Amino acid sequence: MNATSTQAGGEPIPTRFKLHDCEIVMRRKGAGKTLVFLHGASGGSAWLPFMETLSRSYDLIVPEHPGYGASDDPDWLERIEDLAYFYLDFLKALDLSEVHLMGLSLGGWIAAELAIRDTSRLASLTLVDAAGNFIEGAESVDIFLLTPEERFRATYYDQDLALSEMERLMTPENADTAIKNNFTTAKLVWQPRAYNPAMLKWLKRIELPTLVIWGANDRAFGPEYADSYQALIPGAEKVVIPACGHVPNVEKPTEFIAAVDDFIARVPT
Repeated sequence: MNATSTQAGGEPIPTRFKLHDCEIVMRRKGAGKTLVFLHGASGGSAWLPFMETLSRSYDLIVPEHPGYGASDDPDWLERIEDLAYFYLDFLKALDLSEVHLMGLSLGGWIAAELAIRDTSRLASLTLVDAAGNFIEGAESVDIFLLTPEERFRATYYDQDLALSEMERLMTPENADTAIKNNFTTAKLVWQPRAYNPAMLKWLKRIELPTLVIWGANDRAFGPEYADSYQALIPGAEKVVIPACGHVPNVEKPTEFIAAVDDFIARVPT
């Protein structure tokens, strides 16, 4: 039920979905509880191994944000809050309910902004190394000041994996998409850099089961950011994955999926 047709190899065929005069790309596969994954600043154009694993247990929906990849870049897209409202209407347009909403990095910020505004269609929230927060004096890497190699090295704890991911993604075929994604990210997070001071005071409005998952060695947003999110969201749980950087879903998929499965299994239905 709700699964899309798949290509050879089992990947879902990307479909187009139009909302607010903006066509986005969406991938959907699986059955069971609905899990919507919001990707980070690098985009969501690939069906990654962790997604395939999640789709064996959930009805997994992975939209590509407006302004990213093959999705349209609408005139109305100016701030992260615009994406929060877009996805609230996205959930309504698809008539989704009891959604387990998960966001990585930039996507985690979007998910938090969405949940502050309206949780009526949500069953739970999972923030994975989420942007959007700010801690005075905390060390963090500014991705806009890094070369591509430095950016990959800063993303992963495992440096061999960092270089292999750079080789996989930094191809001429992906160059235009990378430029588009970087431009949209800069527009959305440039000032103030990667956080919204107005959001932090309202995280207390999120009254639903929340899991904060973090890489212990995240150089973009260290584990103290996980502590802060946990403290600001009532009743939030926290899982910190050792020997892991900014993308535990890619670097430590087994540990990541185990944490997600355990959490969702305990969410009241």
